[in-house]
Amino acid sequence: MVSNKNRARWLLTAMSCTLAAAVTAFALPAAAQSMPVDARKGQVRIYVSLATEAVSRLVKELNRPFPNLKIEFVRAGSVETVNRFVAERQAGRIFPDLLHGADPGGFDYFAERGWIDKRLSELPLTESYLPGFVDKQAGWVAMRATGIALMYNTKLVKKETLPKTYKDLLDPKWKGKLGVEGKDEDWFASVVDLMGGGETGLKFFRDLMATNGLSVRQGHTLLNNLVISGEVPIALNVYNYMPEQAKKKGAPIDWFALEPAIARSNGVGVARHAPHPNAARLFYDYLLGEGQQYFVSMDYVPSNTKVASPLTGIRIVQANPARSLDESEKWGALFESTLVRRARR
Repeated sequence: MVSNKNRARWLLTAMSCTLAAAVTAFALPAAAQSMPVDARKGQVRIYVSLATEAVSRLVKELNRPFPNLKIEFVRAGSVETVNRFVAERQAGRIFPDLLHGADPGGFDYFAERGWIDKRLSELPLTESYLPGFVDKQAGWVAMRATGIALMYNTKLVKKETLPKTYKDLLDPKWKGKLGVEGKDEDWFASVVDLMGGGETGLKFFRDLMATNGLSVRQGHTLLNNLVISGEVPIALNVYNYMPEQAKKKGAPIDWFALEPAIARSNGVGVARHAPHPNAARLFYDYLLGEGQQYFVSMDYVPSNTKVASPLTGIRIVQANPARSLDESEKWGALFESTLVRRARR
C-alpha cells in the first residue's frame, strides 16, 4: 500500500499525462451499438495534461466515429489538472467523465477515496493486456504503455556494435558515450532489480560509473535532442516514441530495447458519478477496444498484446509505481548518490 505522504507528494509533482494517440476514421465501434442513444449523441469531458496541438487532433479524429458526440478535453499542466480534480471532488463537485494519467499510483489514490468507478470494461479484452496493466480492485486499465528505450546516433555508433544486455554496457568501449535522464528513479530501481536487486544491482551502476561514466541530463526531450546532435552518442532511458518520431523526420538516430524492456503504464478511468456516464462508458470501451490499434500510428505501445506494437516480440516489465512511491526518498537518494553526483557533465 502506498503511503498517504508519498501519494500526496506524487499527486502534486508527478502526474504528467500524455494521451497523444492519433486516431483515424473507421466504422462505428461495436460497443456503441448496445449503448443508449444519449451515449452517442451526448458529450464526454476528459481531464488531461496534453499539448494543445495533440488535443486539437484528438477532437477532430475522434469525432469521425462519433460525429454526434461532443468530446471536450480540459487541458492544463499536470499539477494543475490533478489539483483541479482533487479540489472539485473535495468540494463535492464532479465535472470530468474520464481521467487519464501517466501512472497508476494516481488512480490508486483516487480509488481509495471512492472517486473512480470500479466497474471495468465489460469487453472481454483485459485478459490480453500486459501483465500489471489492469487493476480491477482500483478500477483502472492502462490503455497504453510508455516504453523506456535506448537510442543512439547512427553517425557515431554502428548498429552491429550495440549492447545486447545491460552487462554489455560495462564494456570500456562505451566510456564517455553514455547518457541518462536525471529524474528516472523508477527506471533506475527497475534496472537495479533486473541486475540482481539490492547491493548486487547497485554494484552494476557503481561499476558502470567507475568504468565508463554517465552524462546525466534533466529532461527526456533534452536527452533525445542531445543524441540527435551527437553530443550524447547513446542514451539509456528515453521514451521509445521520441526517437521513433525524430527518425521519421530524418534525424540520424535509431533506438532499441534491452530485454526485458521497462515500461510505465498510462491508465484511464471513469469518474464515479460522472455527469455523462453512458458517453463516458462508450468512450472508455473505445479507448480499450478498437482505439488500441490507432495508438501505434503515433509510435506508442498499446497495452493490448493482440495489437501490433513497436515492442512486439520484446518482453516488457512494468516499472513498479507503488514501490517507487513508498520508497521515493530512498530511490531518489540512491539515484543521486550513485549516478548524479558522480556524473560526467
